[in-house]
Amino acid sequence: MPLNDLLSPDAVLPALRANTKKQALQELSEKAAALSGLTAREIFDALLQRERLGSTGIGNGVAIPHGKLAKVKRIFGIFARLDRPIEFEALDGAPVDLIFLLVAPESAGADHLKALAQVARMFREPALVSKVRATRDRSALYSVLIQTSTPNAA
Repeated sequence: MPLNDLLSPDAVLPALRANTKKQALQELSEKAAALSGLTAREIFDALLQRERLGSTGIGNGVAIPHGKLAKVKRIFGIFARLDRPIEFEALDGAPVDLIFLLVAPESAGADHLKALAQVARMFREPALVSKVRATRDRSALYSVLIQTSTPNAA
């Protein structure tokens, strides 16, 4: 699945301000609600429920919080570059400054896992991570993210 099927240009936040993991998830839930028509509370609750199972901070300053909701029609994402890193209980203990939120229908199953794997693979590329951290403009950031995923799209 090409990344531009998951992420729209208006779902990119180039300088999200958050002081805590909870605050970051709340801000992302608000943005997801505005894009999806769901309530921020439903999204936030789904994200918190998933975080209780274990942190979605995958290491190297990256987190991929995700949740499934019955009312969601299709998988979508929101990307945020934080103004400054925050504690996220990541696997490597490092603070997080790049967050890619995924919201999926409850029935998504394998598609949800494929989307998670795709995003995780993308952020294992040191060149991409450096570019993303250096890019401040929303449209430029969107382009960096989308161009990187294109060769893997099939």
